[in-house]
Amino acid sequence: MADTARAAILPYFRQSNLKTDNKLDSGFDPVTIADREAEKAMRAVLARHRPEDGILGEEFGQTAGTSGRVWVLDPIDGTRGFISGTPTWGVLIALSTETGPILGVIDQPYIGERFIGDTDQAFVQGPAGRAKLGTRDTRSLEQAVIFTTFPEVGSKVEATAFRAVARNAKLTRYGMDCYAYALLAAGQIDLVVEAGLNAYDIQAPIAVIEAAGGIVTDWQGKPAHNGGRVLAAANADIHAAALDILKQY
Repeated sequence: MADTARAAILPYFRQSNLKTDNKLDSGFDPVTIADREAEKAMRAVLARHRPEDGILGEEFGQTAGTSGRVWVLDPIDGTRGFISGTPTWGVLIALSTETGPILGVIDQPYIGERFIGDTDQAFVQGPAGRAKLGTRDTRSLEQAVIFTTFPEVGSKVEATAFRAVARNAKLTRYGMDCYAYALLAAGQIDLVVEAGLNAYDIQAPIAVIEAAGGIVTDWQGKPAHNGGRVLAAANADIHAAALDILKQY
């Protein structure tokens, strides 16, 4: 599926004449032909190889299955980055049961990096070859590197909550979409804090990060695979430090 999505998407990336539609009446939630064609291509693979499994995709919704397993697909996570030409978007693929994801893929087609995590292993396959994934050992919030996609995060309250964590961290960065979660799994950063997510935004990152040794919950420390407010952390100590602040909101 990841290979098929790459082939569907890359011809459209950084094309000046790419048409963008807006899925919101109020605000801006872009979608392109690349989003739709990539999800169609992945669904076609599943129809051939896993017809008994369900599908939840961002662009074409839910398809019921009979196996109890669901493929959760975001053909381009970070379409705003995609239409801006930044290589921070990615293809997200997760295989999930009722308790959450058991396999995740974060694929960045333009760079050629594919981050994979399941119950047995976590690794990245890229131009430099294959390498094992492992999260960082930063234990102090004061030494942490924290990411979120939008400075406003979500609501006014959620933005305030993020800033309360960020002002205690060493470095705050913005705008990376799903690639921030990949960097956390690869041991480059310590925290990702976001809000307003859907299941297809977070299930693949959960599987990859947990396989690499990290933790992903909501802002109350509960499972986050249905989306909403999300805290991803490199280890239990840094997770607890951030969670103590976020719980207040």
